[in-house]
Amino acid sequence: MSLPAVIVLMGVSGSGKSTIGAALSRKLGWPYADADEFHPAANVAKMSAGQPLTDEDRWPWLAAIAAHIDIARAEGRHAIVSCSALKRVYRDILIGARDDVRLVLLDGTKEEIFARMRARKDHFMPLALLDSQFATLERPGVDERPVVVSIDGTPEKIADAIIAELGS
Repeated sequence: MSLPAVIVLMGVSGSGKSTIGAALSRKLGWPYADADEFHPAANVAKMSAGQPLTDEDRWPWLAAIAAHIDIARAEGRHAIVSCSALKRVYRDILIGARDDVRLVLLDGTKEEIFARMRARKDHFMPLALLDSQFATLERPGVDERPVVVSIDGTPEKIADAIIAELGS
């Protein structure tokens, strides 16, 4: 089985990026970083106030995540990172020509994700921003070599499906 150096989990808020990132980390023994950890305080404050981020807000955040990916690769380590990565231009920053970095889309309907978000506690992303996330989402093209996985199932089964797909 030949897995990539880095796995980037993408999807709208509430799609399970953190949960699946933790499950993959347990199964593979790779470190997991949540993209939320890379947001400057101003971005968190803006989202907490129900304001969607602009691309100008996102550039430094995406650059910090890309730097994290490049450090892991340069040190010969594996890593898992989650990031909404809703637009192709964002994914170009995170993955670009890095052949050893693979994209995984956690795919679900707006209704499924809304139900999950309603059940979440202590998260800065308000439900009102879910529509803007779906409106912004540009599904990855075939040339991005994405693994698309349904969010239906337990975190362990979803993680197993991702590992199987990436290793084949």
